[in-house]
Amino acid sequence: MSQSFETILGHAFKRPDLLQEALTHRSAAQGRGRKHASNERLEFIGDRVLGLTMAEWLAERFPREQEGELGRRLAYLVSQPVLAVVAETAGLAAALSVSPGEAKAGVAKRATVLADALEAALGALYLDGGLEPARNFVRRAWNEAMIQQADPPKDAKTALQEWAQKRGRDLPVYEVTGRSGPPHAPEFIVTVTVGSLDGIGIGGNKRAAEQLAAEALLARLPA
Repeated sequence: MSQSFETILGHAFKRPDLLQEALTHRSAAQGRGRKHASNERLEFIGDRVLGLTMAEWLAERFPREQEGELGRRLAYLVSQPVLAVVAETAGLAAALSVSPGEAKAGVAKRATVLADALEAALGALYLDGGLEPARNFVRRAWNEAMIQQADPPKDAKTALQEWAQKRGRDLPVYEVTGRSGPPHAPEFIVTVTVGSLDGIGIGGNKRAAEQLAAEALLARLPA
């Protein structure tokens, strides 16, 4: 599977072990030692690579926009939901190595897992080939999300607050309603309520979970 995903990335790896590591979920790495490490370290690098290549692209594409507008575009394009869609479109779930138990539970299709693995793949791409192949992949894989942005997006929490204010509703209330995962990789469950309406988000930190909860509720609200 890693070879087919190598084709999708558009890069022939000089160090195939880097791509294998990027496609290894922590559940599949347990007990295997350093040779088959999980993708968490590469995810850390890929997150920075994505931020840099995306910021460069946005500044080039929208030369008249200021930092605030560019920042909102960047936050949207590197958000977990967008990363998950890009990863799913690229066929990452099929290439990801997870433990048999986690595979049965559908872990490889979770948005958080897909987003993390996509960043790890970018980290591997950068370490093996430098910035150019990483830049090329980002511009191909995120092209549809980029061209859909006619105007700078509002972040979900701001949009939800504005929706409530315009209609005289109570302001959104966010509450952590659950937490799972190990201490080094927690997942927070946040519920947002506006009156009797609610939305749920799951993210690697409280802020991300709040944004996802707001997005979930916005998707259900009338215009």
